[in-house]
Amino acid sequence: MALGLTLAALAALALIGINEAGYQRSHRALQDVGDAQLARGTLNLMLQNVLDAETGQRGFLLTGEARYREPYDQAVKQVDGHLATLQALYAGRPAELARIGELSKHVARKLAEMEMSVRLRQGGNEDAWKFVITTDVGREEMEAIREQVRSLIAVSNEELARSQLQIANSLRLSRIGIALVTLAGLLAFYLYLRQTHALRSAGERQQEALQRERNALEGEVRERTATLAELATHLQQVREAERGFLARELHDELGSLLTAAKLDVARLKSRLNDAPDATQRLQHLNELLNSGIALKRRIIEDLRPSSLSNLGLVASLEILGREFAEHSGMEIEMVLEPVELDEDNQLTAYRMVQESLTNIGKYAQATEASIVMKNYGNHVVVEVNDNGKGFDTQHARPSTHGLAGMRHRVEAAKGKLSVSSTPGKGTCLSAILPAKPA
Repeated sequence: MALGLTLAALAALALIGINEAGYQRSHRALQDVGDAQLARGTLNLMLQNVLDAETGQRGFLLTGEARYREPYDQAVKQVDGHLATLQALYAGRPAELARIGELSKHVARKLAEMEMSVRLRQGGNEDAWKFVITTDVGREEMEAIREQVRSLIAVSNEELARSQLQIANSLRLSRIGIALVTLAGLLAFYLYLRQTHALRSAGERQQEALQRERNALEGEVRERTATLAELATHLQQVREAERGFLARELHDELGSLLTAAKLDVARLKSRLNDAPDATQRLQHLNELLNSGIALKRRIIEDLRPSSLSNLGLVASLEILGREFAEHSGMEIEMVLEPVELDEDNQLTAYRMVQESLTNIGKYAQATEASIVMKNYGNHVVVEVNDNGKGFDTQHARPSTHGLAGMRHRVEAAKGKLSVSSTPGKGTCLSAILPAKPA
């Protein structure tokens, strides 16, 4: 990349330098060409003016008419301006200025000779102006003027050719420079493409490596998630089994002991009718045994609802709803249809409703709630609604383990739990469970 950028920068600088040098040389050459053309044109015009003056002079001498004098006068006036232009063009060039000086002398002599003959003609001195005409002074000066003009035009032609050659050389140098710069630019572009391809290939390899690592991590996360889900399900099953075992033990062992103790107290009470103090104590002991039996029943119902095994899911939910209504003072509406669920899914539905009612009693601040269970043939929908304060499901606290536990229990039963709630508008928990095949 550094090499490509360096080549590109050098190529750009070289191109700018070549263009600037070519422009300066071409500009000077064009100026020289313009000066040479202007000098050549001025020399030709001056020569033409001298010839026009000579023609007008001869016409005036032969005819004496004033109309032939006008071209002569106009040509004479223009000659001085052309000489001034030539002196300005060749300023700073001593050799050419010397030739311009010689040319000016010859032109002045020629003009003086023509002026003399014109004055003599106007004065009526025929012999004098004819004598002047017959002399070779005017012809010699005219030849000298032509020679000086030819030499100066030759110098201008040389300058013109030299300037044209300089322009051609500048154009040739520009062509060569542009070609070299173009090659350097192509080389820099090739290096840039090569570097870009290398960077893209490296990026693709890095992306592939990252994708492989991401896939591996996702696979590991899925595997660990499945393992944790299986472990949580196993722990839940073990918990329910332990609760069932403990409930049976309490019912069978502790229940039989309490019942036997109550029977013994009843027999003792019948035999001690004559001892009021003992009878009173036996009555108190009987009440304690009744309280222990009631406590045992409540513990057993909390561990494993006996109504679920004896009466079914619908009756168990009705009992659960009535007991919650009596305990909380809340109005509970129940719409329960008979359903076909296996034992595990019945327990899942019961626990979901139980946990929902517990949450309503703790947090919802509701006055009404409803329990709905619908049978759709291949699946069962269990809903618990309340008119409490609700909450924002997008910002639920991480400590809401009750919802997480319910969701895991329902999903472990191959169902789906959805929670919809709006602050101030209550909460709805809905569980979809697969029905037991007929």
